[in-house]
Amino acid sequence: MNWNLKNRVALVTGGSKGLGFATALKFAEANARVVIVARDKAGLEAARREIARRSGMDIAAFVCDVTNSAQIAAVYADIVREVGNVDILFNNAGSHAHDSFLNLSDDAWEADIELKLMSNVRFARAVMPGMIERRWGRIINIVNTLAKAPRALTAPTSVSRAAQMALTKVLAGEGGPHNVLVNAIAVGVIHSDQLRRAHASAGDGSSYEEFTAAMAQKFGIPLGRVGETDELADVVCFLASDASSYVTGTVLNVDGGVCPAY
Repeated sequence: MNWNLKNRVALVTGGSKGLGFATALKFAEANARVVIVARDKAGLEAARREIARRSGMDIAAFVCDVTNSAQIAAVYADIVREVGNVDILFNNAGSHAHDSFLNLSDDAWEADIELKLMSNVRFARAVMPGMIERRWGRIINIVNTLAKAPRALTAPTSVSRAAQMALTKVLAGEGGPHNVLVNAIAVGVIHSDQLRRAHASAGDGSSYEEFTAAMAQKFGIPLGRVGETDELADVVCFLASDASSYVTGTVLNVDGGVCPAY
């Protein structure tokens, strides 16, 4: 589907790989002025060049550790000065940290909360005043299905992702009167760098295709397959567009039907 985001400035965290890269590309193809941030300078620059090549749009890229509040503040000031006020924020940076509860130290909990929850808090706090003033804004937070249906051995991710859902609802209530819409996406198993790393570490001799087919069977995905990054990116673009003008405070499952919770 074609989305029109012309003249909108879209900021994507974790924009150099996987879901962030796919969404940044979709935003650019929809004529948005795209800004990507990530920690790895070389990877970020490679992503910027590739998105620009494929979309024909100018792409801005800024190195930023989203767990560092001072870096977020400095980079956001640079973005506003060099690109413009942010209209669309896609909070995508994250990882899939998980272990037995009794094995998790305070440091592990704090690192996960900083990466997933507090990065969302800080970027939202940066963008919302301008969105409120202009009476138009979109914030989309990535969580996963474990936020709705946590299982054993899924902390700290399942807990921090659930906190992101609560934050989404709070921000939607406060942003709603000003036409600032805030939603989240609970993502299931998607082709991503994380999934490819899982395949590499499995060391079972299977091909990537065999590995992902087994994953779909293991998790009982009703659609019978792992999702594509473009399928997730299309949903993000919908939530970022005027087509979603009466959608806020929701957490949409993009998971092939696997999550037992609505």
